[in-house]
Amino acid sequence: MESKKKYEFHYIINNIQRIALYETKARYFLVGSNNSQTKFRVLKIDRMEPRELNVVDDHQVYSREEIQSLLSMIDVGNRNRQGSLGTPFVPVASAFGIVGFVRFLEGYYIILVTKRRHAAMIGHHSIYKIEDTALIYIPNDGVRKAHPDEAHYLKMFQSIDLSSNFYFSYSYDMTHTLQMNLTFPASGIPIPSDLKKNYFDEMESADDLFSESSHGSKESTNSKSNSWLLKQAKRHFGIRNSPNQRFVWNSYLLKQVEAVLCPDWILHVTHGFVSQSNVCIFGCSVYITLIARRSNKYAGTRFLKRGSNFEGDVGNEVETEQIVHDSGVSSLHQGRFSSFVQMRGSIPAHWSQDISKMVPKPPIMFDLSDPFSETAGKHINKLLSRYGSPIIFLNLVKKREKKIHESQLSIELNNAIKYLNQFLPPQHHIEYVSFDMARQNNQKDVNVMKKLAKIAYDAIQRTGIFQNFDPYYQHKSEFVVGKPNLIDGHGRVQTGIIRVNCVDCLDRTNTAQFALGKCALGFQLCALGFIREPKLEFDSDCVRMLENLYEDHGDTLALQYGGSQLVHRIKTYRKTAPWTSQGNDIMQTLSRYYRNTFSDTEKQHTINLFLGLFVPEENKPAIWELQTDYYMHHTVSLRRDVCRRAPLTMWWDKEVLEVLPRSLEEVKRTYMQVLLAEPRDELVDAYQDYYQPLRFSVLAELFSYKISNSVRDFMPHCTTDYSPFIVRARPGRRREESTSRGGIMKNPSLTGQSSTSSTTSSASSEEESDVEDDVNVPSDTHSTPSSKDSIKTATFEAMFPCMHQVYGVQPEALGPGDLKLLRRYVIFGRNASRLSQKEVLNRLLTTKLFQKRQFPPQSTVCMKPPEVTSHSKNLYEQFVDRGRKGSANVSAADLSKYNLYVTDRTLEIRHVRILRFTLSD
Repeated sequence: MESKKKYEFHYIINNIQRIALYETKARYFLVGSNNSQTKFRVLKIDRMEPRELNVVDDHQVYSREEIQSLLSMIDVGNRNRQGSLGTPFVPVASAFGIVGFVRFLEGYYIILVTKRRHAAMIGHHSIYKIEDTALIYIPNDGVRKAHPDEAHYLKMFQSIDLSSNFYFSYSYDMTHTLQMNLTFPASGIPIPSDLKKNYFDEMESADDLFSESSHGSKESTNSKSNSWLLKQAKRHFGIRNSPNQRFVWNSYLLKQVEAVLCPDWILHVTHGFVSQSNVCIFGCSVYITLIARRSNKYAGTRFLKRGSNFEGDVGNEVETEQIVHDSGVSSLHQGRFSSFVQMRGSIPAHWSQDISKMVPKPPIMFDLSDPFSETAGKHINKLLSRYGSPIIFLNLVKKREKKIHESQLSIELNNAIKYLNQFLPPQHHIEYVSFDMARQNNQKDVNVMKKLAKIAYDAIQRTGIFQNFDPYYQHKSEFVVGKPNLIDGHGRVQTGIIRVNCVDCLDRTNTAQFALGKCALGFQLCALGFIREPKLEFDSDCVRMLENLYEDHGDTLALQYGGSQLVHRIKTYRKTAPWTSQGNDIMQTLSRYYRNTFSDTEKQHTINLFLGLFVPEENKPAIWELQTDYYMHHTVSLRRDVCRRAPLTMWWDKEVLEVLPRSLEEVKRTYMQVLLAEPRDELVDAYQDYYQPLRFSVLAELFSYKISNSVRDFMPHCTTDYSPFIVRARPGRRREESTSRGGIMKNPSLTGQSSTSSTTSSASSEEESDVEDDVNVPSDTHSTPSSKDSIKTATFEAMFPCMHQVYGVQPEALGPGDLKLLRRYVIFGRNASRLSQKEVLNRLLTTKLFQKRQFPPQSTVCMKPPEVTSHSKNLYEQFVDRGRKGSANVSAADLSKYNLYVTDRTLEIRHVRILRFTLSD
């Protein structure tokens, strides 16, 4: 495997990050360039075709001089016959990327990203949030054929606010997890034949390049592979992943052009939530990034997309990834990263709720009977393919009720998992954990967060976390979670997923995901070496920052799916929420039910139109005339895409089971593009794209200064302990409630402001109790004492302690005798160092300073740097590696020498003691 280390695989950076749109009567010209504006591409769109899309990409890269010459030629051709200038050939719009193309009943529109802002940084790779878009009609007005329903469809399409929580990146693949992006695939990276045909044609994949076999018929091939490796030792491979289409929300908009255009024009847009914060640990910045990816399968609003479809896609399916990065090294491949992935989603069954009557709790109905749990089996089979095993279901739905309502969902899910586990190997069984969170919260003597922390600790011990570096030698075995990375040989990988759900997958689910994230953050910081044990206390700066990240995460997803922000927050289940928030909870509940009743249908039509589930056609009913969208999301009901698996007991794919506990998608990854590039090429080097050394940058406007910081936004003004892991009790108004530098109030969930929550719970007040056994919980899960004794106010004496408090010595006041002695001492020192006028004159006359060496005025003094021997360099490299990777394992020879030394030393001490005893006798 030594040859594999000679290769570095970097993600290809899109050469098109800035676009200028030029308009003529017959065509649109899109001129795209990179950030440094050294490479250009041109895209031509025909405007004379009223209904069809005609896009031409010449696949040529132009320099600045070549593109100016080309634009001048187009300008000359745009003049009229009289020779006078027509419309000035200047850009009519500027953009940062193309979202896609869409057509309703007339011609095509192009959707451009006109405003963007930084949302997060993953190493040197930037993630952007779409702030504004432009929808431009392509056909010329002279060939346009009007349709009466076009305006209605256009208005409906524009109601999808692309400026709300849509994200993209030019170099980082947001549709996959960090583990997928950083882990080398077991099947290797297929090297295109045109990159190796100059050397030999026998190799067909990266597996051949990295083969260690040196016997049989492969001996000659391996020798050629080694020679090829030596020739390419200074080259980098640039790769571009095939995106996970489940999380690409503009896949329908790119369908017409994705196979024609150069990949640099393509932007894969995801929907969900992205936020990043900076935890300052004694001057070292650690970035915590939260990324939520919403699935475009069975997507919709709260009451209209419940349960699952026949393909196993569930409603409100969101993959949440928590990334922790030590910013000491920003490179994606050389830095230290850790991530943890969890997900939420509706219960995989055919169930729904009738909202024709506006009631607080619409009745739950099962639409279809599924005796063999085929729907749940398809859903879990997809989870095994994407994440591996184990699959852990954390069900927060009520278990017992006076009047049966949501508890029937728990029964359905539990029965389905029991049935499906019969046909799986025991080591890969699906794990089911039920926790009646609402009921437990109603009991005064129950600590909900403590029980969730115990569940989280046990679950994360099973799935592990991802880290791209080897664990420290000093770490205990119970603090190192995750399976060893057998493919790369370095780091640890997460296998399996923790799947959280309640009825809506909103309030209770978000609190449980925070508990999982808090426990995972302890393991991540411990793996990075910032804390000794994975223990984090509530009300510390670090956990408060994480809590606000998850509350912002929950609010965003609740608005997308339920139409309002969270009703019951993390503080509700910690029982620290102010009583004044109860009125706000009532308003949020009313807002959610109002939107679900009156506006969700129109919103669902818009989502179906945006995702291409409904395509407008002539002489067919419009989308607002349809009674239901059931057949758009359940294609099996139309007798299309029917694929029956036989027998029903084999509900899992054979190839999925063969690679467990690893995921099939990770082992058999596919790539859109692989190419060779120079190490410092702009195409693969994200350093240039991030720092942009030739561009003037204002320090205060950099993204690193704008994100939430634990010192600026969470640490009190007056403190003597700067650790972000100590518990701080803050009475009264906190500093982070003040306005930001620009005078605009920050997002409450980013600044640490008290979140509005309620002490009430969504559970009904039931008299019978559901007593559970006490569990042993690590000390990091204990809640913070709320007594007055625990509140420490910063005083002058606390900030500046006296000498007796620090050293145990208190100086006394000087007496008359001491002052007289001190005065004599001062006078004696003054007279000893004072010179008479005669002595001063003698020194001036007798002392002369001569310059030892004189240099010409124009000369330059050159100093030869000291030479460093190779032995010293090796010692320094070993010292640096020991700091990065920890202490190396002791060799057997060194261990035997140490044992011999200890034995000799023990015998020597024993002989000395015997000799002393003999002499004393």
